[in-house]
Amino acid sequence: MGLFEVLLLAVGLAMDAFAVSICKGLAAGKVTKREYLLCGVWFGSFQGVMPLIGYLVGSNFVRLISMVAPWVAFILLSLIGGNMIKEALGPDEEVSPGFDVKTMFMMAIATSIDALAVGITFVAVPVEILDSGSLVNVVIAVIIIAVITCIISMAGVKIGSVFGDRYKAGSEIMGGTILLFIGFRALITHLDSANTLSDTETIFGMLIPLVGTLIGSVSIYAKKAQLSDKMRAVLTGFSSGIMLSAAVWGMIEPAVNGISTSVKKGIVPVTICFCLGVVFQILLDKFIPHTHIYSDITEGPESSLSLNIKAVLKEVIHHIPEGIALGAIYAAHFMETSWISSSVALVMAAAIALQNIPEALSLSFWLRETGTKTGKAFLMGVVSGAPIPLFGIITVVLVVLFPGFLPYIMALSGGALVYTTIEEIPQIATEKDNDRGALAFAVGFAIVMLMIFV
Repeated sequence: MGLFEVLLLAVGLAMDAFAVSICKGLAAGKVTKREYLLCGVWFGSFQGVMPLIGYLVGSNFVRLISMVAPWVAFILLSLIGGNMIKEALGPDEEVSPGFDVKTMFMMAIATSIDALAVGITFVAVPVEILDSGSLVNVVIAVIIIAVITCIISMAGVKIGSVFGDRYKAGSEIMGGTILLFIGFRALITHLDSANTLSDTETIFGMLIPLVGTLIGSVSIYAKKAQLSDKMRAVLTGFSSGIMLSAAVWGMIEPAVNGISTSVKKGIVPVTICFCLGVVFQILLDKFIPHTHIYSDITEGPESSLSLNIKAVLKEVIHHIPEGIALGAIYAAHFMETSWISSSVALVMAAAIALQNIPEALSLSFWLRETGTKTGKAFLMGVVSGAPIPLFGIITVVLVVLFPGFLPYIMALSGGALVYTTIEEIPQIATEKDNDRGALAFAVGFAIVMLMIFV
């Protein structure tokens, strides 16, 4: 676990304290500088001490932990992150407005107890910030966690006192998602016998699509009006064109060459895997409750989940094959596969990021139009893109372990991408005109085609 991951971990752990700090600011009203600092020191100190305690306790059982710790880390971080998200989506809880010792002690324990388990994971996933001993690196990591938590907590009190509680649930969702990501990576890194994930370029590529999701979601702050039917058609057409072009030229076409030098021999297994990809996507549609935004279409089993969560799950379903596709391409790039150009990996990451912009924009706007507060709508839009790096990392490791699967996985993800893209295309048509949406589709298709071959 390097410096970048420690920073991510620190931010993820600090989100619980951030949410409570916001509520502190809300309840206290006007807050003094002393109270800002008091809140930051309490939360920061406990958030730093807890991982250190967890590490010291865990280091006494290092042999046992080395066998099961990656799985324990995955389970613990997944539970912690999932619980944070669950609490964020549940009813709001009142927080005491006091800054007295008793109240702050209870709040500091409540927001840092999760970090105790995280400290144990440092035994299984060593911290490597400096070229020094493990204890020194852990101490540096917990200091970073403490300082970041202190700063974020102080900022949370200020935000709560000035802007209200609109960022509370969103911050917990973001923090929970970061912990889930780190949990997945701890497990996958353990299974990664080829050390693929030590390649910085691979990790960077997995995160590029999130940049598009962030840009699309943050657009909600630039414009307060609702999206018109024509604009929605253009956005849907553009993103659909990008994905269809990426599926055809980036996944299916090279998969044929990867299976056989003869097109006739390669096209049959590619077609079979293509169909399996379609079936895979149909099963996701069938077993995951989700709602298509700007329509009354809800699919999957009956569920008590809110309409907003179902809308986010729709994006999650859409992003799963994107993550698989991106992971396959980056695995090919890592293995220097001869039948795939070395530039395709970056092109695919950029293409997915490009199509994530209109998707995240549409989702965030729709969430706000249904009554969700702007801050929460923004963060839920960003979080919807989390499956891309998660499934990308899993696919990278799988392909490196079993390189012969690469063209088949590419064909499968291509089929899934085509199906989920075609499912969205009917939204391009409007009651009056669909020319703009169709033109946007063609533009998106052409852009990616040029990116791949030029």
